[in-house]
Amino acid sequence: MEGFQFIDIIILAMVAGFVVLRLRNTLGRRTGLDPREPQSGNTPDAFGGTERPANDRPDNVVTLPGARRPRDAADIEPMYQGTPLEAGLVQIKLADPNFSPSRFLEGAGKAFEMIVAAFAKHDTDTLKPLLSADVFSRFAAAIQDREERGETMDTELVVLKPPRLESVEMQDTRAIVAVRFQSEQVNIVKDRDGKVIEGDRNNVESVTDIWTFSRDTASRDPNWALIATHSVE
Repeated sequence: MEGFQFIDIIILAMVAGFVVLRLRNTLGRRTGLDPREPQSGNTPDAFGGTERPANDRPDNVVTLPGARRPRDAADIEPMYQGTPLEAGLVQIKLADPNFSPSRFLEGAGKAFEMIVAAFAKHDTDTLKPLLSADVFSRFAAAIQDREERGETMDTELVVLKPPRLESVEMQDTRAIVAVRFQSEQVNIVKDRDGKVIEGDRNNVESVTDIWTFSRDTASRDPNWALIATHSVE
């Protein structure tokens, strides 16, 4: 009888060992995060990093709204990113996705040459579509004054440096861009007898102008108009 009890004990021990082994394989070994032990405060996350507990995060970290760049800022040419011009360029880009600062400056340079030449030649037909009504009226008045005095003007652009953006902004749907032009010019004014009364062919002037162009981005007309000019002494 005692022999049978001894066998029963052995069988029960084997069953208990088998159950423990199965539980060990199923639940795994200790990872050092046993809740019965004190923890350091940083717990590994699923990707191998560490996640700071909510009550241990610094309270001086604030996410500022709008701190990220506008989505379209990535489309702005790198030389303008992080400059005072970026905000205005982003606004124009949002209103007109086809706008490109480099292409605009290329066109502005050509417009500068055309307008300077047309003004000297009294060519109001070329000037009119390139200028706003106000600027055209002033240019036309100056041309008329010269013609009434019998004067002629001869302008030669010796050097035109690459134009640069001076300022950029949006006013409602209107894009307004100011451009700095630096050039070397020879300007001659003659009277009705062909005598030089102003300027010197041997004198090359360094001229800096700020010209402001505008375009309504809500319009299908892609052309920009010159709306203001002033010279920098």
